[in-house]
Amino acid sequence: MADHVVLLGFWPSPFGMRLRIALAEKGVQYEYKDEDLRNKSPLLLQSNPVHKKVPVLIHNGKAVPESLIAVQYIDEVWKDKAPLLPSDPHLRAHARFWADYVDKKMPEIGRKVWTTKGEEQDAAKKEFLECISVLEGELGDKPYFGGKTFGFVDVALIPFSSWLSVYEKFGNFSVEAEHPKFIAWVKRCLEKESVSKSIPDQQKVYDFVLEMRKKLGIE
Repeated sequence: MADHVVLLGFWPSPFGMRLRIALAEKGVQYEYKDEDLRNKSPLLLQSNPVHKKVPVLIHNGKAVPESLIAVQYIDEVWKDKAPLLPSDPHLRAHARFWADYVDKKMPEIGRKVWTTKGEEQDAAKKEFLECISVLEGELGDKPYFGGKTFGFVDVALIPFSSWLSVYEKFGNFSVEAEHPKFIAWVKRCLEKESVSKSIPDQQKVYDFVLEMRKKLGIE
């Protein structure tokens, strides 16, 4: 029986982009359903009754919520092509640590950069660039976080590159000026079709956030 794969997502969400990239890396065909988060579908509420959030991977009728868990599931189920996590237990734990670091830092700090002003925004910008500096240190001179091949941490982090214009324009700073090695990594990842076809254009995300700011009353 052929696999039936459905992905419930929301197009600007970096978390959903992770699953799209992972599925593309594995060459898995899937049906994508973009959710209206103000009017969540019965399928989403049924598939993720605890958090009621996207993304959710549905594989042969069984739901796997939470992006990093779903990416690991994809890697385990379709293990014959493009492994995302290394086979060595310590290296796997190391990759999970850095993916968790991305989850704990990037969404919250990034949001503060485009939703705050004055001293609060200055503090958020400083923290954001410090976070990039730490990640750049972990990347080192490797082409990818996993070494020579695109892997789990790259999948976890690269979707946030689609939000760089948002952070830079509202925060009035340049990541490339401060951290050129990080941007070189972004460009390297975008050369991969699995990445470039799975994440939206930065301008499209910026326009979306511009509308969001208006709705939130942020001028």
